[in-house]
Amino acid sequence: MPRFSATDLQEFTTALFMSVGVERPEAEVVARGLVGANLRGYDSHGVMRIPFYIDKIQDGSVHPGTSLTIEHETPAIIAGDGGWGLGQVLCQDLIGRLFDKAELLGISAGSLRRVAHMGRLGEYAEAGAERGLITIICANSHGSGQRVAPVGGIRGRLGTNPLCIGVPGGAGGPFVLDFGTSATAEGKVRVKKIAGEKVPLGWILDSDGEPTTDPNLLYGKPPGSILPMGGDQAYKGFGLAFMIEMLSGGLSGGQCSYPDAPPPMGNCTLFIVLSPKHFAGMEHLRQEIATLEAFVRETPRRAGCDRITLPGDPERNILAQREAEGIPLDEGNWQALVKLAESRGVPLPAGM
Repeated sequence: MPRFSATDLQEFTTALFMSVGVERPEAEVVARGLVGANLRGYDSHGVMRIPFYIDKIQDGSVHPGTSLTIEHETPAIIAGDGGWGLGQVLCQDLIGRLFDKAELLGISAGSLRRVAHMGRLGEYAEAGAERGLITIICANSHGSGQRVAPVGGIRGRLGTNPLCIGVPGGAGGPFVLDFGTSATAEGKVRVKKIAGEKVPLGWILDSDGEPTTDPNLLYGKPPGSILPMGGDQAYKGFGLAFMIEMLSGGLSGGQCSYPDAPPPMGNCTLFIVLSPKHFAGMEHLRQEIATLEAFVRETPRRAGCDRITLPGDPERNILAQREAEGIPLDEGNWQALVKLAESRGVPLPAGM
């Protein structure tokens, strides 16, 4: 399994995007987002997405260089249209504007439709935490990507509809909760498929609604489905996904899930930003977080548990490990990138 430094992998990613006409500033923003996801263990939102992104650029579905169009704006709100531009670029633009509004007013909200895949939501929540802001984000797949079936159903009706909440503070850094409302992200199934590996039992169902470990069955004809989050109480995960579908598609002016939708291209998203200084104050928030964190981390543990894990801990742990040891890529996903690089005349990065 090859490993790469973040610097080398980011430059390689930047070069791949530039080879299809993306200007360097935008290519670097997207590369930072993808490699940053790998660095934190979100391989499903990392460089394995490059072939998909480039396919969409080359077939004219995604338009590099497209700027955010503000369709409606108030002192606290922005409703934007991405025009199917690069997701990380457009979302960074929008969220920066929302941070400024929240710092002034205490709260802001923004929506974005027709934005190509926006990547890891935690990227934007971490940026907010650096400015002392609380960020809440949810997204759908613009009505497509219908991989998750309702409880008892055997055909997908919703996307994996992620939710992210980031809060500044904490002894080791901000608390960032970032998860899909399904048992797994679709990208994780795709990683396993490309790698030729099985998925864990409990992730997906086949087209008859039976549990399976074969990732290929999710993409069959007829397709399988991804289970909602929640195990025996999966109605909670699906219910959360259903509400996110309405908030993201309905408020943005984009689309909620609908019959005969095309293959997924990107997202509708909703951002909410809060400034603690306009509420009880940042100092109060930090004091309460310090007390809460210590109280929870000191919970007596059952046998075999060596530590209590809180939101943001897994990402920080993997970040430290991969910064030191490099980012691993399985052979299947690496060979897909090799093939793409060779077709574009882009030199391969040196492995570690």
